Amino acid sequence: MKNFLLLLITLLSTTLTVEAQKKKDDKKSDKELIAAETDKEIVGDTYNRWSIEFDLGQSKGAKPYSDGYYASDPDKFLGGFMLNHYGFGVRRMISPKFGIKTHFSYDDIKNMPGSESKPFKLQHLQLTFEGVVNAVRLFEIQDNAKRFGLLFHFGIQASQMSPKMNTDVSNNKGKKELNGGILVGLTPAYRIFNNVSLYLDVTVNSNIRQHFTWDGAYSQRNNNLTGSLFETSLGLSVALGSKKMHGDWALIQDKKDKEIDGLNKRVGEIETLMNDSDKDGVPDYLDAENNSIAGVAVDTKGIMVDKNNNGVPDELEKYIDKTITNNNNTNNSTITTGMLEQLINDGYVAAYFDVNSPQPTNASSDNIGFILNYLKNNPNKSVEITGYADEIGNTAYNNKISTDRAQNVKTILSKAGISPSRLTIVGNGVDDSVDKNSEYARRLVRKVVFKIK
Repeated sequence: MKNFLLLLITLLSTTLTVEAQKKKDDKKSDKELIAAETDKEIVGDTYNRWSIEFDLGQSKGAKPYSDGYYASDPDKFLGGFMLNHYGFGVRRMISPKFGIKTHFSYDDIKNMPGSESKPFKLQHLQLTFEGVVNAVRLFEIQDNAKRFGLLFHFGIQASQMSPKMNTDVSNNKGKKELNGGILVGLTPAYRIFNNVSLYLDVTVNSNIRQHFTWDGAYSQRNNNLTGSLFETSLGLSVALGSKKMHGDWALIQDKKDKEIDGLNKRVGEIETLMNDSDKDGVPDYLDAENNSIAGVAVDTKGIMVDKNNNGVPDELEKYIDKTITNNNNTNNSTITTGMLEQLINDGYVAAYFDVNSPQPTNASSDNIGFILNYLKNNPNKSVEITGYADEIGNTAYNNKISTDRAQNVKTILSKAGISPSRLTIVGNGVDDSVDKNSEYARRLVRKVVFKIK
């Protein structure tokens, strides 16, 4: 027995030493350990399923006993401690939540030192086949549990009982009996390294078929006993495999959970696509102009309707005719003024220019007239006039022509009766927001835009 214990301690010591060295040398493993303890996920079958377990501790037969025999004094709390249980097991997790294991143990059942029980000694060998439930994953608390784990195991067991000394009630030394029953246990654990954990196991065995009492007395075959054995042990679990972490600890997303997350993501994308930022009735993913002015009619692509192609939406032109050109002060005038300011400031009213020309095109006259009418009907407002050029040409030339364009529009408005003090100019040089290789795109950035102050 001493040799067995020495071998077990040597195995445990060697395992701890190897894992400690591995942790020191393998920095990638450290990074994965950190990832496993945060909200990052290790998705898929990237964890070790097999593990081996070594444990030692104390076992006590609870019942039955002959008169005058017991494991420890009933009047003493816990009845003291005696190292008499040694075990070895192999476990495989079939899924992150469920697994199977087999476990072999040797128990040296005898009276506790200092106990008032009569002396006895019985050898108990046991082999189990069990199901395992990872309670942390079952209740989905692994993100919070981090290094802590909890396993629940249950199953069937076969055992051999053999008295090792004669007592005053029996002369059964050397006799053997095969028994069988069920067992259930709880195993809290703490991860030391990626693939090594320390655990405490508490297991209750119930023998359905038993004729020996724990002190070695024998009951007749027609008097079957129901025996109970309690085992408390401290153990070490070592994962086997090429992965960086055992499945007890790695944050794993089940396939079904992954599918659900994928569906949720797609639903979220659809919801985003169905957003209507400018409230024009056209979803953003179909809206070619997703900053149209509220209340202005748009087509099926979300573009404000401009049938005469003069750069001003038709519906706004109607408001202009009613409220500005005709000085029709209705209840809609306040709303219209706000809409007009947004239209101007958002760049929907602009003057455009031909290549290398500082003078606006004839088609821009209506838009400059739009600004003129607005300023005449809002004498307390001023406007900033900003000129742009396309990317063709050098920087100095583009800076100059953009300023010249703004200046020429200012001159037009000044000569039309707007005080120069209400007009400021800015030369912004190149507008590089379009493809410079597209002739039609460049037409859109040779422009002057306005901002109401």
